[in-house]
Amino acid sequence: MSSPSEAAPGAAVADASSDALGESRWPPAAALVLYIGFTVAIRLWLPSQSAVHVAWLVPALEGVLLVALVAGNPARLARRSHWVHRIAVTLVVALVLAALWATAVLVYDLIKGQGVAQEASKLLATGALIWLGNNLAFGLLYWLMDSGGPIVRTPDQAPVDFAFTQQMSPELAPPGWRPLFLDYLHLGFTNATAFSPTDVMPLSLRAKYVMLVQSTVALALFGLVVARAVNAFT
Repeated sequence: MSSPSEAAPGAAVADASSDALGESRWPPAAALVLYIGFTVAIRLWLPSQSAVHVAWLVPALEGVLLVALVAGNPARLARRSHWVHRIAVTLVVALVLAALWATAVLVYDLIKGQGVAQEASKLLATGALIWLGNNLAFGLLYWLMDSGGPIVRTPDQAPVDFAFTQQMSPELAPPGWRPLFLDYLHLGFTNATAFSPTDVMPLSLRAKYVMLVQSTVALALFGLVVARAVNAFT
């Protein structure tokens, strides 16, 4: 039998872990549902030569990730939360790679003047889909990456990968505040729009270079897609 002093640290870790596991999976699940619906609608409208040549690969990955997020609700499945986190990270990395591949193919089509690049409306729709997919994928990646992910992230933990305004100025945040999925989704969209950090500062090298990749991809999409679409409309 262990003494109370020996058991206390483990109990403290368990309590902190239980608190950290309380984050709802429904916001990321709702975001995935909306994006899956948008993806399917665009794929039904666009021609078969769209930028993502394996048209149903990304929706399939999103569907598996959605099941993992909902089924892996840590409030009920705390013992399985660690492998759920690994599965979620693997699927999100696959979504990021798929989004980067779709961006590369679209840029190639723009350079060659083929596929959706020939029609402004379809080009804008494809560009918007890929841009939204990038933002969602990177938002999910930031959420799962920061400080080890939502399973281990605690309110009193010092920032590891990203420093939010509420962490740098605690007087602006309510007691027990910690970043949730919607905060990381906002980070993904602002980084893709401003091409640089806004109200969230990257601290680790991995955070800095993941943000660098996202902002570079967003800049390429904005510059090439908008320029080609404007030229097509005129």
